Amino acid sequence: MRLALFQPAIPQNVGACIRLSACFGVELHIIEPTGFRFDDRAMKRAALDYGPLGHMTRHAGWEEFQRDRGAGRLVLFTTKGATPLPGFAFRPGDVLLFGSEPTGAPDYVHAAADERVVIPLKPDARSLNLSVSAGIALFEALRQTDGLP
Repeated sequence: MRLALFQPAIPQNVGACIRLSACFGVELHIIEPTGFRFDDRAMKRAALDYGPLGHMTRHAGWEEFQRDRGAGRLVLFTTKGATPLPGFAFRPGDVLLFGSEPTGAPDYVHAAADERVVIPLKPDARSLNLSVSAGIALFEALRQTDGLP
């Protein structure tokens, strides 16, 4: 199981996802550009005391990510998803992909996704925070595939 963030714009969300991936022992892929300065100092601050960032890979752009991500289905989480999370069956090699906070994922990312999933919300709710969504999705994916620590 892997977690991927497409052009994240909020550094606190990336920090929370760094910690999420470290705590659950999964790879984190950051697809640039980001909406903030993402240098070594920022990464160390975001990682806090979670040790080396060997579980994180930065990709210069979408094409590089697609070329280097390896095997496994690309599962896009979107408010425009086709399959509600409770009805989706994960596989161990899945890459859980989340779009940018202000804009979501563009059409070409939707087109590249093998599966699209939505986290059900109340009808009057717009969306969840990126790192909250990633935590919900990752936990469920690991639970289904017996990958919880």
